[in-house]
Amino acid sequence: MTGRDDLAWCTPGRLPEELLAFGGTVQDGLGVGAAGKTGVLDLGLAPRAGSTKVVRQYQRAPLHIFRPIYLDPARPDMAFVFLQQQGDGLVQGDRYRMDIDCAPGSAVHVTTQAATKVFGARDNFATQLVNLRVGAGAVLEYLPDPIVPFRNSRLYQRTCLTTAPDATVIMGEVLLPGRVAHDEVHAYDLCWMETEVRSPDGTLLFTDMLRLCPGGPGDPRSPGLLGTYDVVGTLYAVSSHMPPRDLVASLREALTAVPDVLAGVTELPGGCGVVVRVLGHTSRAVQTSIHTAWSHARTSLLGAPVPDLRKG
Repeated sequence: MTGRDDLAWCTPGRLPEELLAFGGTVQDGLGVGAAGKTGVLDLGLAPRAGSTKVVRQYQRAPLHIFRPIYLDPARPDMAFVFLQQQGDGLVQGDRYRMDIDCAPGSAVHVTTQAATKVFGARDNFATQLVNLRVGAGAVLEYLPDPIVPFRNSRLYQRTCLTTAPDATVIMGEVLLPGRVAHDEVHAYDLCWMETEVRSPDGTLLFTDMLRLCPGGPGDPRSPGLLGTYDVVGTLYAVSSHMPPRDLVASLREALTAVPDVLAGVTELPGGCGVVVRVLGHTSRAVQTSIHTAWSHARTSLLGAPVPDLRKG
């Protein structure tokens, strides 16, 4: 694939003007597009001999994976891929791109080894582009660990999912307010996270956006955003294997047992699935809620409970 190491290949198109206002050259350290600043991961996975294998792999530091493992006794065909990042996290001028293609009939779980840290920026900003493609009858779980935006950080993330009508996709994200132990609570400059889901013919199924800009329009303390809460989590279950209204009712019942959170569940447009949004005061409370929702959705849609991911 030509051009995948180029800066343009790794940078999302149509960046918002609000983000571009932070543009310009990086005065200290490696410049935008330098080696080590454009992380690339290109994976293809497909069924082979009763399990899902990596059939295409290209990685460029700081992004990389190790060999998939198979740790779910209820789904021995599912490949568990742990994404790792060299260094401590995203810094100014970083441009990351991940393309993960799941062939028809494959079963894949993608997660990260640890939380994604976004360091403060004096110049420029960091971006992360995630493209997920899921073929007919395939299963994908994309559940990275939380994002932690440090003081004065600027992050733009776009997740684009293309999924077949009979595929099942469970994907989620959790955003923390920062390093609370360092008195960093929504001290970042900008956190902009977009999700876009389409059918294979390009038809848009739905979009979702979270734009937080402390101290300005989009302040997380706004009653229309996080209000008095600090942590936000989202889980999407895109599938046609269960009527959305039934899954909504089931998830609402399951989440009523989780304390210390404000949780909502609703149908996605066009009946393509459901979305769960959770607000809480602590990382533990929100992550517990998202785990509960994942467990319930997984059991309902796949007939398999959540496995032990061996993350300690």
